Amino acid sequence: MQDAKRMLAVQAARLFDSPEGWGDAAPGVQRLAQRMGVSDRHLRRVFEAQWGVSPLQYLQTRRLLLAKQLLTDTLLPVTEIARLSGFASLRRFHAAFAQHYGLNPTQLRRSDSRALPIAPQGIRVRLAYRPPYDVDAMLQFFATRQIDGIETVTRERQLRQFGKTVRIALGSQVYTGWLLARFELTEPAQYRVELLLSDSLRAVLPVMMARVRDLFDLDADPHAINGVLHSRFPEGDGLRVPGSLDGFELAVRAVLGQRISVAGARTLTARLVQTFGAAIETPIEGLNRLFPSPAALASASGDALGQLGIIKQQQVALHAIAGAVLAQRLPLHAGADLNSTLHTLCALPGVGDWTAQYIAMRALRWSDAFPAGDVALHKALGVQDEHQPSKAAQALAQAWQPWRSYAVIRAWASMPHSDKPKMVQT
Repeated sequence: MQDAKRMLAVQAARLFDSPEGWGDAAPGVQRLAQRMGVSDRHLRRVFEAQWGVSPLQYLQTRRLLLAKQLLTDTLLPVTEIARLSGFASLRRFHAAFAQHYGLNPTQLRRSDSRALPIAPQGIRVRLAYRPPYDVDAMLQFFATRQIDGIETVTRERQLRQFGKTVRIALGSQVYTGWLLARFELTEPAQYRVELLLSDSLRAVLPVMMARVRDLFDLDADPHAINGVLHSRFPEGDGLRVPGSLDGFELAVRAVLGQRISVAGARTLTARLVQTFGAAIETPIEGLNRLFPSPAALASASGDALGQLGIIKQQQVALHAIAGAVLAQRLPLHAGADLNSTLHTLCALPGVGDWTAQYIAMRALRWSDAFPAGDVALHKALGVQDEHQPSKAAQALAQAWQPWRSYAVIRAWASMPHSDKPKMVQT
């Protein structure tokens, strides 16, 4: 019972933290309780027991922290910052800010000289993280899977950055643009990512900040994770779980990568992007296309997909995923309900437990995902049971809960590249 209450409180906090899935209305306690299938009173009681504050206090604090960051990192107008932070009116924003910080928003901006001006190319903000963090390993992961046209990775001596085109659908609104994320490497280390966003994404700035934090797993608590995993994976303390900017894109790429090499998966995905992805202009060399939308893939004929080398089973899976996303039956972001999303995924043709767990790990940001049937995982963990390897892996991994996603990443990283079966390379 206590575990169920804790999970409810954690999921409620994740929904508050995720700016997606709420439309234009604020994620109030009543709407949150309805979405989670519990009463307002029960949600408040469980939430306060877990976090020490009421849901409204938690949400207000998150809004104020976002507003404070936008005030100190950007030169956006205060009225726009109030709106982006979720305040219904400028008056309420000023009142809450004054009560919490003892000064008004303009005074805070004057007292802080860190503001990054709105560049001609877009808007800059800083995203902090806690060390240790293996930047090279994270960027290597993305570089190995880089698809020309939609993403670019730079790993030079003093430059570590990731660029990508972006398509965001929130309700009936669709926003497109690009981003460039650069890890700060100057000494003394600041442990920050400088994020540059195109001005076309200005209206969804909080969403993009949250997505980039998920992409690079910037909110991970290495102390808690390493406390459970260090003894088994002593070389992996700085490893994080790579996320995704677009859950639909990740799901498509996971399906295309099933049982083929990483090079083969890149080839198929690149063909898909060039054929069904819309063109976009960006100031970043190499970024000129968007990943195909759910509507584009849902309407793609089997013949057109087959000409790209995509086999029938994958075609069926892609159509099923695209249709479910279009029908709003399959939310693929960090605020989605885990159990119902996993159930929906596994019910789709061509999507098995491995693919569902992989999507949960990277798109839903589930820290405890575990693809028990993964052959590479069995090898990395030294599973000896030839008859029931999945069951043996599950038993071994019980001690690593609730951080099994991190254990999987560390286990995969511990293997020589030549020993990794094809399914790991998605």
